[in-house]
Amino acid sequence: MKPWYVSISGPNIRIGKCATIIGEPDQRVKIAVWGSQPELGELTIGDYVLISPGVRISAADSITIGNSVMIANGVYITDADWHGVYDRSQRAPAVTPVIIHDNVWLGDRCAVLKGVTIGENSIVAANAVVVKNVPANVVVAGNPAKVVKRLDTDRGFVTRADFFSDPEGLEQFFQAVDKTVLEKNGFGRWLRTLFFPTDKD
Repeated sequence: MKPWYVSISGPNIRIGKCATIIGEPDQRVKIAVWGSQPELGELTIGDYVLISPGVRISAADSITIGNSVMIANGVYITDADWHGVYDRSQRAPAVTPVIIHDNVWLGDRCAVLKGVTIGENSIVAANAVVVKNVPANVVVAGNPAKVVKRLDTDRGFVTRADFFSDPEGLEQFFQAVDKTVLEKNGFGRWLRTLFFPTDKD
């Protein structure tokens, strides 16, 4: 949605089927691989992933995001510090991949930092800073993030993959969204945006 506010740059970026990426003019989505050498580094994003406005994903070596992961507004994911503590002209040579397993939910403005693995179905609360591995089926919160709740796996999970399992119902859903979002559009409004592009009315 609004792809002109989504920036994807660098090599070896793979995005699975039915990914939803939403950009906004004041909250661009930035997905990038900045390898230590040309053509190095990789970023893999699974199927049915949701990426909200303001998300920034920066891979130096390897970031893997599983299926049905939901990434809320303003989340930052990186596998590197990008600068050394004492020599700030160089990156640390260690490879510290990030792995986010299936059906993880990353809350608003949380940060997932280098070397972290987050287990399946887990939730990272808003504004949390994840610096250590997170087990499956838990909620973590705080800075640094710690387990605050265990999820009841017997209840089961409805995932974004389930959302896409009914194409006919999905089509009706998106038609209803388009109708709501576009109902005020018209030729006059479009013309006004050409002459006054920053007007938010």
